[in-house]
Amino acid sequence: MGNDGGSIPDRRDLVKSKPKAEQADRANQIRAMWFFCALSKRPLQEPIVSCPLGKLYNKDAVLEFLLDRKAFGAEGEVVCGHIRSLKDLKTLKLTRNTAKASPPSSDSVPDRAPFVCPLNLKEMNGVQPFVYLQPCGCVFSQAGLKTVAGSPPSKSPKADGEAGSDKGKDVASLDLCPQCGAKYDRTTDILMLNSPPEVEEDMRAAMLAKRLLEPAKGKGKKRKAAAVAADAAAEPPAKKQAAALPTTNPSIVAASRAVAQELAKEEARRKAGMSDAVKSLYAPKDGSKKKETFMTMGTFTRYA
Repeated sequence: MGNDGGSIPDRRDLVKSKPKAEQADRANQIRAMWFFCALSKRPLQEPIVSCPLGKLYNKDAVLEFLLDRKAFGAEGEVVCGHIRSLKDLKTLKLTRNTAKASPPSSDSVPDRAPFVCPLNLKEMNGVQPFVYLQPCGCVFSQAGLKTVAGSPPSKSPKADGEAGSDKGKDVASLDLCPQCGAKYDRTTDILMLNSPPEVEEDMRAAMLAKRLLEPAKGKGKKRKAAAVAADAAAEPPAKKQAAALPTTNPSIVAASRAVAQELAKEEARRKAGMSDAVKSLYAPKDGSKKKETFMTMGTFTRYA
């Protein structure tokens, strides 16, 4: 190699450098988050829902996942493992983009974002951060909501007393949705859509803290019936027998006892009026009781 009038190698031919790691296209990642369902990877179609972490899903895909949590494989648990039921989701109220766009093909997504902010008409394409309100599900751009909401009102002065300060706190924390008028708390009810990883960790921590404050779920009808049956099976037999005995009225018991005594007296009078010949049919004259055999047990015979 070299000195023969042929090719002359340089450093690039002699020294092999380590290839650089391939980096994902950031533009394609942003497009996938804002134009496709995070679970099924299909284009977003209404109804669109969001979880407490701010991810976007097609509602039918989440329903399929909740019915069969293995339908999307291991990726389903990674993406939607924190979703327990439809109560953990919020249906978003999105504003359609009326701007003209090229008609999309069957297997592609339109060039323009299908939704916009109703306040400043910014497209929901990942260039600007978007948020939604937890109580109502209305979606706005973060800049548009800040412009409309403005700075929080000042609290009431201390001279107004303790009641006045509490009232000022309520006024300061609650605002009205600029689209539907629902009340929301700007400190806890504003959730960011497709948030950065560091913000997503904070949202996950807030979600777990909120779930810890939830009351314990009551037993369903079937579980409650099963628990009652198990308790009944665990009771001792003596307690069951005592519980099974019917309660009687004392007056009925006294009347039954009186009738039994009258019947016994009548039977004694009837036997007292019998002749000796009739009595001899039932018992010997000497009064001794003969032992019955299995042949004559329960029957009358003179020779027993």
